Amino acid sequence: MKRYLFIFAFAILTQSANAQLFSKERVTNLETFDNKLLTWGYFLGFNTYDFNFDYEQDLGPETDVVVNSTGGFNVGLIGDLRINEYVNLRLEPGLYFTQRDLLYRQFEEENDRLRSLQSTYIHVPLLVKFSTKRINNFKPFIVGGVSTSLNLSSNQDNPEDNGEGQFRMKKYTSYFELGFGVDFYLFYFKFTPSIRGVFATSDELVRDEDPNSVYTSNISKMGSRGVFVNFTFQ
Repeated sequence: MKRYLFIFAFAILTQSANAQLFSKERVTNLETFDNKLLTWGYFLGFNTYDFNFDYEQDLGPETDVVVNSTGGFNVGLIGDLRINEYVNLRLEPGLYFTQRDLLYRQFEEENDRLRSLQSTYIHVPLLVKFSTKRINNFKPFIVGGVSTSLNLSSNQDNPEDNGEGQFRMKKYTSYFELGFGVDFYLFYFKFTPSIRGVFATSDELVRDEDPNSVYTSNISKMGSRGVFVNFTFQ
């Protein structure tokens, strides 16, 4: 799934950039747009989330947790503060929906083998955007920063654990993010496709009460990682 997200996003960026570079049209759209101190907008997009597991002991591949990811979608707002011609500070709060299935291959019964985790995140990144000089009606950039999220689907406080079929995750997670994109200056608004990788720096796992639990005892850290493809309108 991640491969298709990258290919799709890269195709859009490449096609749009080629159209701007090789077009004979040289009309400059929104000439003073980047002179504004503050600008606002919104984004729509899609995502794919995964988990990265660190284990206490290497017990062999058959004991590793297998993660099956399905695509989700994103929607949110943007606030952009101009620092100078090439640097902007951005706040991008959004709502992210995703699902991941965990497979424990040690079990034969599906009720024991499968744990489905549906998550709804309020995701709030603070990003620094580094742009190149504007060329005609487009401007490439890279972006990076830190973020935090609140998992509205968290069952952290549920007294039941995997002994009763409940895989628990913490409410709050912190991340670092890195990505790239291109600003396209259209006649009425600025359109920005971008792709970004996110990597959790905190542990999201709530461990079972049983210290020998097959589900959690050998996991030293479980952290989300994901790919976001967003389409921004300002």
